[in-house]
Amino acid sequence: MKDQSLWEITIGAQMDKMANEFGGQEAIKYTDRDYRRTWKEFNDECDRVAKGFLSLGVKKGDHIAVWATNVPEWIITFFAAIKIGAVLVTVNTSYKIVELEYLLHQSDSKVLVMIEGFKENNYVETIHHLCPELKTSDPYNLNLEKLPRLKNIFYAGEDTPDGMLNFKVLEEMGKCISDEEYKALTNSLHCDEVINMQYTSGTTGFPKGVMLTHKNILNNGRYIGDNMKFTEKDKLCITVPFFHCFGMVLAIMACITHGTSMVPIEYYSPVKVMAALQDEECTAVHGVPTMFIAMLEHKNFADYRFSKLRTGIMAGSPCPIKTMRDVVDKMGMQDITIVFGQTEASPGCTMTSVDDALELRVSTVGRDLPGCENKIIDIVTGETLGPHQPGEFCTRGYHIMKGYYNMPDATALAIDGDGWLHTGDIATVDENGYYKITGRLKDMIIRGGENIYPKEIEDFLYHHPNIKDVQVIGVPSKQYGEEIMACVILREGAALTEGEVKAYVKENMARHKTPSFVRFMTEFPLTASGKIQKFKLRQQAIEQLNLKEASEIETA
Repeated sequence: MKDQSLWEITIGAQMDKMANEFGGQEAIKYTDRDYRRTWKEFNDECDRVAKGFLSLGVKKGDHIAVWATNVPEWIITFFAAIKIGAVLVTVNTSYKIVELEYLLHQSDSKVLVMIEGFKENNYVETIHHLCPELKTSDPYNLNLEKLPRLKNIFYAGEDTPDGMLNFKVLEEMGKCISDEEYKALTNSLHCDEVINMQYTSGTTGFPKGVMLTHKNILNNGRYIGDNMKFTEKDKLCITVPFFHCFGMVLAIMACITHGTSMVPIEYYSPVKVMAALQDEECTAVHGVPTMFIAMLEHKNFADYRFSKLRTGIMAGSPCPIKTMRDVVDKMGMQDITIVFGQTEASPGCTMTSVDDALELRVSTVGRDLPGCENKIIDIVTGETLGPHQPGEFCTRGYHIMKGYYNMPDATALAIDGDGWLHTGDIATVDENGYYKITGRLKDMIIRGGENIYPKEIEDFLYHHPNIKDVQVIGVPSKQYGEEIMACVILREGAALTEGEVKAYVKENMARHKTPSFVRFMTEFPLTASGKIQKFKLRQQAIEQLNLKEASEIETA
């Protein structure tokens, strides 16, 4: 049996180990650019860039922010920062000026690594608009009015903008740092030190900086890789953003703890992913449900062959059972798994294993990951509940964050005096320890005193042959407090009426679970990490149905 005791090492030490054990094997390869590195080559490159940061005066505990898609410079910055004990601050690729200013200011970031932009969002224009004096500033020692702590900006790309340094100069700058000085610093690091701040997606309110340690994310990724039976013979296609725990921990950390090769995709495209899975003969791929649906529904899906594909993770939002089954049957992912958790828990708390029966892997989120103590509590009394009783999922153990950066009150609300993280997720657990997530406390619909869990209705509607995707939300009601709305995306060429959707639910589920409203859509509002923003669907519904008055009554 594999040793499941916690690793008490730093991530840098683990990278050195991979370079020693699998030095000549492929660590990372991009399919859209000339970037391929063996484990030794990649580790050496990260060391050189780490020395570059040191030469600038970046010290242990300083914060380095990275605002970029899944480019090589992102992952190099990640490991370079960690190797000198700096804290990598992740920036959402969709952020615009207000959000960027908030994050860089709140995080006390000293260095920013960035690219030109993503989609319609021009990062260079944004930072110059935020700090107009940047264009005439000394790039080696910035003095910016709105971001006084930010001293350097590194640009990953050609034609470096005014006020910035090119990322490529870091390796040259690092030559002044001796191996002895570098080694002394890396030897001083401890696995319980904070090395990453993951900012929560901010679907409501301002994001909070979740402080995570070497031990948090290294062990979490290791246990996740164990459950997929990763080895140095596996190859993971990374389609999810690096800036999110899904990409950083479930993907990167799972790979560096098993010698598994990484095939990153800069940003999600169903065609690019399917081509990479086929051409690179990937054995695994991760994604949120909408990503898998986009591939399965793509008009050219049948043109691709996934001959080596066997495992991966579907997570990030509730996983429809039908989509899980389609991934197994049509993509050959017989060993598909689910991880459940949240950023504050590094993020994994439970997971299904490739050894679990398929029925359990498509209908539950698995059992406790090693080192994670989980329980379901009564929402009102806090009492621990028994099998099949819905309540709030709580967790504690090595994987719990150090807290929210500079937010002690918010930290105290999330983690109680006994060390339990209160997730806000509603779940049940059976006699064998398998958990099912039935919804979010804030998503739960209370209609005339009846508690209704949207996921139950969503899972049922996914089985309708004309429905491609569906989200169920609560909308304000003067009479019932809340009523149900089903937001539906139809399959291409399919037709369905509001009455038919309602009848389909009414004929098969309890009457009070029948949607009062059905809205047909072509897409859902998403965060950059692929999570569906239900609060935006609710806001849109309030405006569309003229429910503002009912909404005001509800919140009064």
